[in-house]
Amino acid sequence: MIKGLAITPPILGRISIGRVVEKNGKRIPEKDDQFTITSQVQNRDGWVNHPFDEDLRNKSGNGKLRSIPVRVLFNDPDLNLRAEYSLFDRQSGRPLCVGNGETCKRYTPSGMQSLPCPSPDACELAKGGLCKPYGRLNVKIGDDDELGTFIFRTTGFNSIRSLAARLSYYQAVSGNLLACLPLELRLRGKSTTLSHRSAIYYVDLTVREGLTLEEAITEARQNDLRRKSGGYDQVALDAAASQGFGNAAFEESEEEIADIVEEFFPVDAGINDAGYGTEAANTVTTIPKEKPSLREKLDKKAAGLSSVTA
Repeated sequence: MIKGLAITPPILGRISIGRVVEKNGKRIPEKDDQFTITSQVQNRDGWVNHPFDEDLRNKSGNGKLRSIPVRVLFNDPDLNLRAEYSLFDRQSGRPLCVGNGETCKRYTPSGMQSLPCPSPDACELAKGGLCKPYGRLNVKIGDDDELGTFIFRTTGFNSIRSLAARLSYYQAVSGNLLACLPLELRLRGKSTTLSHRSAIYYVDLTVREGLTLEEAITEARQNDLRRKSGGYDQVALDAAASQGFGNAAFEESEEEIADIVEEFFPVDAGINDAGYGTEAANTVTTIPKEKPSLREKLDKKAAGLSSVTA
């Protein structure tokens, strides 16, 4: 296996609750009150919708896609949803630091280092809202591809917290049969003081509509028996995924980073939540290109510290 390359679940498309639009010469995230399922292909108007989008939208009855029937690939919740504090250089687009509140992997002039992670509120490097929670959820839609997934990315605390809790609870109550449960992504709304009483939207995970939790667990047990009788090895799949995710310091590939930074880590003006896939839209300002990047600032700072201690 090539070292330094994260081996992630095959991606067939994306799930979002918004889009990036161009206004006054600037590309900015715009929120929505429904899901959109896209392919991996873009044209001048943005991401091209996946056929699943139209199919599920028609079945919804009102044209609004606010729930998606899904399954997950793995029994381990942390393999389905990877969430951590992430800091990107918003000009070069490269990841600089990823941490879990205890430890982090950080790019430094001397290479990648493992360091303590005090969380964004107490981190000197994260001042100004540069570091924020970043989650990626992989789910299966339909039965055409047993290992192909659709990815939902978010920097929204409400979505990350809800998804993490649901995955953990469903794994526990099903007896570690999370990958066999019939589940459903749901879009929920709420209002808070920070949202100025306007509705914000986040993603939740429930058992599929029309089923009770007990019925879903019964179906999961039947699915598990069927898979085992056919030779399906879920334990080995989880182990392979864990090894693949751990093969690199950062999950995203070079070709994905530019789009991810544009959508979820844009250059901002004091906004409280970035990314159209989260709970709020943004107002984005442009920083002149002649300003040094965050990586250059870190290199300069590290060089200064080295000269002081020398």
